[in-house]
Amino acid sequence: MIAYPNIDPVAFSLGPVKVHWYGLMYLVGFAGGWFLGHVRAKRSGGLWHCEQISDMTFYGAIGAVLGGRFGYVFFYNFDYFLQNPLWLFHIWEGGMSFHGGLVGVCIAMWLFSKKVDKTIFQVLDFGAPLVPLGLGAGRLGNFIGGELWGRVSDVPWAMVFPRDPSQLTRHPSQLYQLALEGIVLFTVLWWYSAKPRPRMAVTGLFLVVYGLARIAVEFFREPDPQLGFIAFDWMTMGQLLSLPMVLLGVLFIFYAYRNNPLQNGMNVDDAAWLKRNKTKQ
Repeated sequence: MIAYPNIDPVAFSLGPVKVHWYGLMYLVGFAGGWFLGHVRAKRSGGLWHCEQISDMTFYGAIGAVLGGRFGYVFFYNFDYFLQNPLWLFHIWEGGMSFHGGLVGVCIAMWLFSKKVDKTIFQVLDFGAPLVPLGLGAGRLGNFIGGELWGRVSDVPWAMVFPRDPSQLTRHPSQLYQLALEGIVLFTVLWWYSAKPRPRMAVTGLFLVVYGLARIAVEFFREPDPQLGFIAFDWMTMGQLLSLPMVLLGVLFIFYAYRNNPLQNGMNVDDAAWLKRNKTKQ
């Protein structure tokens, strides 16, 4: 067993206001995405401008927070919501869902694509490699907060989490997710998107790699107590929501390579956007 570091989940206090590490991790994620967006914009050959990245980050942050909250309420606590509808707005009590956040971000990016006169997949393919840093930071926040722990285990690196009523040794599944959803996903997407790829392929790869990582980690993560296993005595809600991601991602990649081949080393819609904006200038 490895001793849990037992870091105070409250990073600092400003009078009566307590700032938690989990909230700071959101800021780290958004700031990191903003920085990486600038790096990608400078390498885009004029397709993206640094001035657009702040707006993109703002849209993404709103979509992630609203979608994450709505997703948690409707996917994981819908019965409680029906009894207490106003609980939807009790954000200070915690409760966010990645899959809900993903839907929220996609809607936000669709609105942003209209603002910058690009297709939705131009925006998603550009933005997908910016997301894993935030996901990894969020899982680190979960670990510091001692929440969303893993299943009971006797592996040498198992830990006892102070907030766990059972006080049994468990997998530090938050760190598994940090490694897969943060480090591995970022490395794969950043490498893959370094060169022009068929439109939709980067987005598809994000869906496949995240979905497979989440499905795998859920076998080590304790199921949500209010839901437990939702099928076959082993499937969790996280796995159920991730499976369509994998299937949709495979479909995107197949469609991308079959129907959206590069022309002269560039996506057709990128070339059209450059021509259109050059004409405007």
